[in-house]
Amino acid sequence: MNENQLSGLIEPLLSQLGMELEKLDVVRAGRRSLLRITVDGDGADGHGPGLDEIGEATSEISRALDESDATGSAPYTLEVSSRGVSTPLTEPKHFRRNQGRLLAVTVDEEPPVEGRIVASDDTTVTLEVPAPGSKPHRPLTQTREISLDRIRRAVVQVEMNRKPAVTDEEN
Repeated sequence: MNENQLSGLIEPLLSQLGMELEKLDVVRAGRRSLLRITVDGDGADGHGPGLDEIGEATSEISRALDESDATGSAPYTLEVSSRGVSTPLTEPKHFRRNQGRLLAVTVDEEPPVEGRIVASDDTTVTLEVPAPGSKPHRPLTQTREISLDRIRRAVVQVEMNRKPAVTDEEN
């Protein structure tokens, strides 16, 4: 299977669905191949594609592959998924699509930072971080702007029981 030919077939389909091809992997497993496609996009709520959108993309890609010779005659398994929360954020659009989520960030020559994305643009991300001296069970927050070019690694943190932040008036 030619990955360039596959990309050329898949990218226009995803574009019509408002998505982007994030990654394409062809993994050979004996006589079969696993065609693993990772998609991204703004989605209906601006936070990436949802399950229904991924399902629609899978159907369209499957149909297009069946009608083309991009896979040759080799049998394959198609797997289409979103980026997932454990995938590091590397581009401005990733930060924008994860606004409101908790993020663990490694910044040049500083201790790691954990904070919630409150805003982002093409050059910076603004995080809501615990204020110095705040209590763990009732944290006060402040904002911190970080230049994207200083970020070495940024990963969304999974939250099970999110508690709302406390304002100065409530403390």
